Amino acid sequence: MPLLISNPQQQCHWYSFNTTAELERAATQAILQTALHTISLRGTFHIVLAGGTTPRRIYESLRKSDADWAAWHVYFGDERCLPADHVERNSLMAAQAWLNHVAIPHTQIYPIPAEKDAQTATSAYAQTLAGIELFDLVLLGLGEDGHTASLFPGHELGNAADAPAVIVVENAPKYPPQRISLSAHRLSAARKVIFLVSGVMKQQAVRDWRNGVAIPAAAISPTNGVDVYLEAALLA
Repeated sequence: MPLLISNPQQQCHWYSFNTTAELERAATQAILQTALHTISLRGTFHIVLAGGTTPRRIYESLRKSDADWAAWHVYFGDERCLPADHVERNSLMAAQAWLNHVAIPHTQIYPIPAEKDAQTATSAYAQTLAGIELFDLVLLGLGEDGHTASLFPGHELGNAADAPAVIVVENAPKYPPQRISLSAHRLSAARKVIFLVSGVMKQQAVRDWRNGVAIPAAAISPTNGVDVYLEAALLA
């Protein structure tokens, strides 16, 4: 059973794994099982992707898996304001690792058009999301500073009830300084949220999170709480 920790913002279920490989296998299976169950109930599966090294390895594992890909709809939690073919783009990473190699229809993959003017891209992606009341699954990472998606400490998180679905992030502490992110409120509109956390440099962020510090990751507060998949060493 997972360790359950509650705070005013969020309910967390912590799942620890001895190795990153074990974490990645468990996360891959959780994604596939969630998709299978959701498609059996509703006929489609709407998933939001994260960037980062651990998600990339999970996407490479999904690439080798069997699924009803035609029922999948793929969105992105954030994107860097860079050309569409830039190596730092989350959408390019996901395409190369996974999406280009499975039978998800191209029209059901929705990259954030962050190569455009930021305000134009934000408005366009808000329109893309307008018909989706709840995502079926949101994948998120955790930064060393507690950020998730492109929601950074000291920046607007968009966690108010009337927050826009998509926000422009200026002066981000990581390259590039301009990004586009789904707001905390929109990321919380999900039936299931899984955080994927690995790497020793995340230990302080995990400690702060578990101690109730208001890091950006703690602003993600779906009705069913969040599942946190992390290496056991990070709980030390």
